[in-house]
Amino acid sequence: MSLKAKTLFITGGSRGIGEAIALRAARDGANVVIAAKTAEPHPKLPGTIYTVAEAIERAGGKALPVVCDIREEDQVRHAVEQAVETFGGIDILVNNASAISLTGTLQTDMKRYDLMNGINARGTFLSAKCCLPYLQKADNPHILTLSPPLDFRPKWFAPHVAYSIAKYGMSLCTLAWAQEFRGQGIAANSLWPMTTIATAAVQMLGGDAMTKVSRTPDVMADAAHVILCKPAREYSGHFCIDELVLQEAGVSDFSRYAAVSGTPDRDLAPDLFLPDEIVAARRV
Repeated sequence: MSLKAKTLFITGGSRGIGEAIALRAARDGANVVIAAKTAEPHPKLPGTIYTVAEAIERAGGKALPVVCDIREEDQVRHAVEQAVETFGGIDILVNNASAISLTGTLQTDMKRYDLMNGINARGTFLSAKCCLPYLQKADNPHILTLSPPLDFRPKWFAPHVAYSIAKYGMSLCTLAWAQEFRGQGIAANSLWPMTTIATAAVQMLGGDAMTKVSRTPDVMADAAHVILCKPAREYSGHFCIDELVLQEAGVSDFSRYAAVSGTPDRDLAPDLFLPDEIVAARRV
């Protein structure tokens, strides 16, 4: 159960869940490439690729911050080349970068539509395409995409079809890659949170009220760690839920993940796109 000396290429890891996954890997002694756009401090959002890189080094890993907009093919290829030049290869790709706008059809301008689909679906595809030649050479190669289980009920599309298309596009990549690369031993899995996660995006969408009923990004980081340590040839094609992954790994007390200490699990808000049976089972 260690990622020591493994090289992770994480998209959009300058804050939130991507940063948490990076720091969890760093505690094992991993090499972490942070490929994200934020090089200068944002007036409203915490973190840059450089502050995360410093945190990775403090945690015991090695870091390579790379300015990269995953909508741009040349930038992704350059970031991958830098990763390979610095660390000798790539063992794991984490497709973390994502854009969100929970708006209806008339309220979604095409610039926002293109942003979400360019980052979420296209960026995920492009990042994997560029990393694949090196994943094919790795000992235990994984692609982990932060995207939901495939559930095509209208309720997940009608309120925010543009976002749903973009997010499910990421999940369709997992579905395809698990089969396409099975013979090469490259695992492709998705990971999604049981509850909302206290990130800048959640704060933007729901403010303090939503943050109070969320978990910290650490729950996703710990679940990702469990998945990425599994044998790639034996564990692929799964649409994982963080809480269920950790329960299977022996975790029974999730209180430490509450964004507001002391908040009971029953009061936490379920995330989007969860199958009804999973939500119902959790409430039993």
